[in-house]
Amino acid sequence: MNYFVTGTDTDSGKTLISSAILCKRLRTSPKHNTLGLKPIASGCEKTAEGLRNSDALNLISQSSIKLDYQFINPFSFLPAIAPHIAAEQTEIDISPAEVLAQLKLSLQSAELASKDTCLIEGAGGWRLPLGEGKFLSEVVAALDLPVILVVGVKLGCLNHAVLTQESILGDGLKVAGWVANIVEPDTACLEENLASLSALMHAPCLGVVPYLQDASAENAADFLELEHVFFDD
Repeated sequence: MNYFVTGTDTDSGKTLISSAILCKRLRTSPKHNTLGLKPIASGCEKTAEGLRNSDALNLISQSSIKLDYQFINPFSFLPAIAPHIAAEQTEIDISPAEVLAQLKLSLQSAELASKDTCLIEGAGGWRLPLGEGKFLSEVVAALDLPVILVVGVKLGCLNHAVLTQESILGDGLKVAGWVANIVEPDTACLEENLASLSALMHAPCLGVVPYLQDASAENAADFLELEHVFFDD
């Protein structure tokens, strides 16, 4: 099954939670394959093999299906700026049609079975601009993907979570589940905020990940409960 992972904002912890979900799936269902894709990424580093993105590399580390890097992260940009601005500067087409075509190539190359898990991680939030008034959410809608929402728990997250949920549902898509990721070590009124999230969200909570000194996929996976989304034989 394919899912799209989005967040309430840029630093909500999409990669940590995506990697943790893949890690948990490998632990609990080793007979089913996993794959993480990061179609668009800025803030990449130059390497001997070309531009590489740390988020994409983290997803690769938790994926049992191994593809060439260009299938994992087909659109990579060096500066840590909005991808549509970086694309304009480098004259690279990241229109919804082009992103959709590249994603379809990646999915075809993976040859996923129905019980396999593929997570497609977005960049930024739900309405990531692709330029010319287009958004990455249009690609998700074209693929009709269920969405997993990562809520970066901090001041303002309730508003961001509700607005993102409304936007996803307004696009005719399903919120398959949400994860509360505590991004600040001393979050005020934490339990009250979590209770409010539970009341405001219209999808199952897949886990509450505390602030982690060692924010690894393996550690975060311990706090996830995926049974509401993933069902195995």
